[in-house]
Amino acid sequence: MADWKAYEKALELVQQGMAHQMAGRLKEATRLYKESIALYPTADAHTYLGWTYSFQGRIDEAIAECERAISIDPDFGNPYNDIGVYLMQQQKLDEAIPWLEKAKRASRYEPRHFPYLNLGRIYAAKGMIKKALEEFREALKLNPGDTMATQAIADLESKLQ
Repeated sequence: MADWKAYEKALELVQQGMAHQMAGRLKEATRLYKESIALYPTADAHTYLGWTYSFQGRIDEAIAECERAISIDPDFGNPYNDIGVYLMQQQKLDEAIPWLEKAKRASRYEPRHFPYLNLGRIYAAKGMIKKALEEFREALKLNPGDTMATQAIADLESKLQ
């Protein structure tokens, strides 16, 4: 029973951390995520701590937090996608692809269309137009009306004509 209470409190701290992060209060968000982890380590807290680090340009630390998240819950897709994005930021496109593919297969992941968008961006950057279109179209199936996917498809299709 004590573990359940610690888990619930840890998730509550993650929610508080996210609110601070979205408001740009990264120091407070970091403190709350670390407090959550100390109370009951979750994949969510490690992932969002990594996300906070990425906002500060601390990409290697962000990746390390995502790897910790994956070790706790390999079914949580967010840290796979996030590692892919961090590698994209470092211009390591080929290294990012397997992480984004893992995010697509993760059973616990929202928003499900993000890894498809990110893969589409990678393939477009690599000049692999047809492969990029496949990813963007799949993103659009998962999230109808997504303006980024819609625009990317229109831009890429115009290049094929």
